[in-house]
Amino acid sequence: MLASRFQALVAALCAALLGATIFAANPSASAAPVALDAWAPAATADLHPGVQTYTSGGQCTANFVFTDDAGNVYLGQAAHCSGTGAATDTNGCDAGTLPLGTAVTFNEGGSLVSDGTIVGRGTIAYSSWNTMQARDESDANTCAYNDFALVKVAAADVAKVNPTVPFWGGPVGINTTGTEAGDKVYSYGNSSLRGGVTELSPKTGVSLGQDPADGGWTHPLYTATPGVPGDSGSAFLDAQGNAVGTLSTLGLAPLPASNNIGDLAHELAYAQAYSGIAGLRLVPGTEAFDPAL
Repeated sequence: MLASRFQALVAALCAALLGATIFAANPSASAAPVALDAWAPAATADLHPGVQTYTSGGQCTANFVFTDDAGNVYLGQAAHCSGTGAATDTNGCDAGTLPLGTAVTFNEGGSLVSDGTIVGRGTIAYSSWNTMQARDESDANTCAYNDFALVKVAAADVAKVNPTVPFWGGPVGINTTGTEAGDKVYSYGNSSLRGGVTELSPKTGVSLGQDPADGGWTHPLYTATPGVPGDSGSAFLDAQGNAVGTLSTLGLAPLPASNNIGDLAHELAYAQAYSGIAGLRLVPGTEAFDPAL
């Protein structure tokens, strides 16, 4: 697990970190079209994939935008961003976690010396960790890799949202077929460790393939610069611009400096089944996907 608190940053980089019933995602239901003029312009939106999130003092990065049948708008983040235990508490079925309703702020320009500027607010409306614990989830892969939460955007801030991933564009839908070794991936991290240098935020990488033993829940990969604490939750796209996963772990062994991403199709399907949020679905980006690098 990438550390969600500054006091755990050093420990998180030096320790082993976050690391079956499988619910098949329905692409047509999960990526329903929305009116493009319902969103703020991508170039000026304050709230978008890649915006920094602060939960009880810990900084993470938002992944994708989601909506529901009631018209609520959510930004995704990693469930461990609201964890209350040590950086090495990685099993979502027994790790300490803050309750639903916990306040979250969306910030720009956060660094080690400042939280930056608050550009929006929200509350945790779903956490896979809280849900798995309430359900007494027993599947080992689900407990280990289901690391996904939804922050409901405050009504006053919904007009500031755009669902486009910065720099890359998209997503165009959801990847439901997984990845193979060598498949390209694209991400946008926004760790406060970079001190607001956004030129370091876009990343490209390659998947290392999937281990059938984990049931499709995770994708180990390398990026040109690995995700670091504060990048937790970042969105990952495949070569077609589909949402493939969300950043969950920094691997030290057996693949040093690799990252693991949770499979979004699995994470979202679990949320659709157990969150109680009717019509929960991914919102496609308003800008075309363009793998410029």
